[in-house]
Amino acid sequence: MNVTVIGTGYVGLVSGACFSEMGNNVTCVDVDKNKIENLKNGVLPIYEPGLEPMVLKNYKEGFLNFSTDLKKAMLNSNIYIIAVGTPPGENGSADLKYVLSVAKEIGKNVSDYSIIVDKSTVPVGTADKVKETLKKEIEKRDLNVDFDVVSNPEFLKEGAAIDDFMKPDRVIIGAESERAISVMRKLYAPFSRTRDKLIVMGVKDAEMTKYAANSLLATKISFMNEIANLCEKLGVDVQNVRTGIGSDSRIGYSFIYPGCGYGGSCFPKDVKALIKTSIDADFDPKVLQAVEDRNNLQKERLFEKVIEKYGSDLTDYTFGIWGLSFKPGTDDMREASSVVLINKLIAAGANILAYDPVAMDEAKKEFPYDFFDTGKLFLTDHQYDALKDVDAMILVTEWKQFRQPDFTKMKKLMKQHIIFDGRNQYDLENMKNQCFEYSGIGRDL
Repeated sequence: MNVTVIGTGYVGLVSGACFSEMGNNVTCVDVDKNKIENLKNGVLPIYEPGLEPMVLKNYKEGFLNFSTDLKKAMLNSNIYIIAVGTPPGENGSADLKYVLSVAKEIGKNVSDYSIIVDKSTVPVGTADKVKETLKKEIEKRDLNVDFDVVSNPEFLKEGAAIDDFMKPDRVIIGAESERAISVMRKLYAPFSRTRDKLIVMGVKDAEMTKYAANSLLATKISFMNEIANLCEKLGVDVQNVRTGIGSDSRIGYSFIYPGCGYGGSCFPKDVKALIKTSIDADFDPKVLQAVEDRNNLQKERLFEKVIEKYGSDLTDYTFGIWGLSFKPGTDDMREASSVVLINKLIAAGANILAYDPVAMDEAKKEFPYDFFDTGKLFLTDHQYDALKDVDAMILVTEWKQFRQPDFTKMKKLMKQHIIFDGRNQYDLENMKNQCFEYSGIGRDL
């Protein structure tokens, strides 16, 4: 099948690569000329395990192509997957300007029956807006072109996106016509060989399913963080509590790891957007608002632990930070707890040494230049370099290489032998063979 994917960000590039891996002819289109040229030269804009070799292989074999020319890409395709960004507005709503801009461009050039697929995470009712935009552009050309707008939300975990796409739990298809459903079944057939994974529903149902899924997972994280904070007050070991409740098959162990809050490109944005949708519908989203409020407070918890130990003036202190991305397996620092922590530490006068296995380049973009220029923030080449003469180490993101560190080496490097994570404060003098299982973030994001 011939497929055009508009947008080469996280969702678009992963989707395009995986569809091409199954033998489809895929063209990924983006308005960013530099990004397209880099992709043609084998330089990917994101880090995702397994993505680079898949992109390079399929581009070399001709199954995957990159272009800035949507009109040209449309000549050989009648499936157009919209995977552009929907950044949050100031009021928390999802900004649909890029989605509707793509719809307008498709409407200007479509000539035969086509399926327009909303894969971007969009609010309920977006498909109607896309449909209306297409219809207006087609009418301006005095043509009668049949088309369907389908909602096909993505459910990709950063760090495991390739597996999630290639071996999905489910494929949600929101469509109004059997013709569109038939085409989508054919497109996803290679991903459903062991069983039929397609769940077909109404378009608005599919749009809501995506938001409901992410918001429920965010709710589990915020709930567990609230329980963890209460356990700390009561002298209760929250890990025993987590084990006890997770053994209940109705609850399970996923997303109940206490930490310092969820981040990334999905959960924060989607919870905010669903809150805004609720308010617009004259509905008071008390649970969703509590989820967001708890998460915002949780991101300050590590800083609170530091000042409880050292006081509010950190001018004479240096801290080493392990982990900058919002979770392991990605370089994404959007809404990362590390950003909140570092900004607060530096505002309190502290100096920071920081290390992350893959997010160092993103960190250079994320923080103000003067942090680096003044020496308040220094990114080290190795995890142990971030511990030289520090007053404490703060574990933020639990990359595997941080789980069983060399405590003897750490003692030699650190000025004070104190470690903070999302749950506890540790003294290295009491640590020998412990394993850092969890860090400051909500696990399984």
